[in-house]
Amino acid sequence: MPLSFNDALGIHEQALQVRARRMELLSSNIANADTPHYKARDLDFRQALEEADTSGGLHLRTTHAAHIPAVGKGGGDEVLYRVPTQPSLDGNTVDPQLEQAAFAENAVQYQASLDFLGDKFVGLKNALKGGQ
Repeated sequence: MPLSFNDALGIHEQALQVRARRMELLSSNIANADTPHYKARDLDFRQALEEADTSGGLHLRTTHAAHIPAVGKGGGDEVLYRVPTQPSLDGNTVDPQLEQAAFAENAVQYQASLDFLGDKFVGLKNALKGGQ
């Protein structure tokens, strides 16, 4: 009976990739909190994870035949713009407190995904050793 890492690891690999991409977006938002006309960006974790393919990557959903397909690492998640709760006069939509809270929450969830993956590898290692 062959062992498939995709079956053994489940969706945790894709979850790590999506969480890492979200971490990049949130940190970019925090870094640009004072940049005029900067629009805060985020992604919908659930939607991005649902769109993750079985090969471990993310794919781009094109809506027109003339669209150029994304090539390369992790280019398939759909980046969304945040609707500001209180728009600023300079057009910046970043709320630093909201972004820091989202960043902290995502960091905890990223660590949880790492822990789940680590436990899966420990289980696989024990299974290969015969339960020792």
